[in-house]
Order: sequence, then structure tokens, then C-alpha cells
Amino acid sequence: MKKVVKFGGSSLASARQFKKVKAIIEADKTRCYVVPSAPGKRDSKDTKVTDMLYQCYDAACAGESYKRILDQIKKRYTDIIDGLDLNLNLDFEFAKIEENFLKKAGRDYAASRGEYLNGIIAANYLGFTFVDAADVIRFDAEGNFLSEETNEEMREHLASLKQAVIPGFYGAKPDGTIHTFSAAVPISQVPSWHVQSRRTFTRTGQTFPVSS
Repeated sequence: MKKVVKFGGSSLASARQFKKVKAIIEADKTRCYVVPSAPGKRDSKDTKVTDMLYQCYDAACAGESYKRILDQIKKRYTDIIDGLDLNLNLDFEFAKIEENFLKKAGRDYAASRGEYLNGIIAANYLGFTFVDAADVIRFDAEGNFLSEETNEEMREHLASLKQAVIPGFYGAKPDGTIHTFSAAVPISQVPSWHVQSRRTFTRTGQTFPVSS
């Protein structure tokens, strides 16, 4: 049995939390596939990275100053990387994000980058393979989730991967445009990931709480 574990934003908000997540995963070798969230709040006065990405994108699209917010987002990730002592640099990814913000790639694209970047960090830290959700989660041109196509893509990608980190908040339309899931998507439509997998959601409660 292979398990899919989902960690929420507060569980991946800092290097300290990442270390707890790693301990949870290593405690059970059947936890093979990890679905990360964007970094959440580190304390009650903090701001979620997803909210910062929205602010940065909106400012860039409006022709307003966005560099300060972008630098704050970069620092959130740099702090995690440095705290985990990783040999990882996200400068290329941030340059691409900035370029796409200025090209008005869409607010779904902006929101998805939080999970995308945290997924890269998680994969590097855990020693797992990173799978971009845009390569495996499918939507049609109108933004409707395509469950059968997604499950087929998942089976093909995961067949040769014993362990992987896969963001689950977004996917792609046929033209490659990033699209995010609506909060109203029923659980029955959420990707199955793998026919032999069992999903375990770990946000900050229920199965494996990650305390502050």
C-alpha cells in the first residue's frame, strides 16, 4: 500500500515545520507521495504566501510597484532553504515568475506558484522526485476538471517513481494555461493519484498534526 500525504500551509510555513513533516514521512515508509501547500502563516500576524502572490501579481498587472512584495516572497522561501541547509537556488524560478506576472499570465498562475515553489523545496529536502502538477492534472478549455485524463497521466508518471512530491492545487488546460481547483470541487473528483494509493490528509490536525 502506498499512501499520499497532504500537508497544509501552516505545516510547511518554515524550516522548523519542514523538519517535522520529514519526520512524519520517514516514520512510515508507505508514505510515498507528498502533496504540499504554499507556506502559510508562521504566526497570527504573518501573511500567507498565496496572499502575497496575489498582491504582487495585481500590482504588476496594474503597472504599480511590485518589487517589494516580490522580495518578501523570495525571502520566505530563502529562509526555508537556508534553515534546511539546502544547496538550492530559486533565482531562475523567480525570474520566470516575474516575467509571467508582467505578461499577465493570470491570477490562477500567480496562486499556483506558492505550491510549485514549496514543492521544489520539499522534493529537494526529502530526496523525492518533483512532479509539476501542470504535467499531470488536466482541465478542459473551460476549466472543468478531467478526472479520467488526470488519473491516466498520474498512472504513467508515477509508475516509475517510488516517491514523489506533487502539488495538488492546480493543473493545466490544453493550451498549457495554469488553472486552479475551485474550493467547491467534490472529493470524488480529486485525482486518485495511483490505483494502489491511499490518501492521508495531514494539514494541522486529524491524522498527523504538525504543531507550531
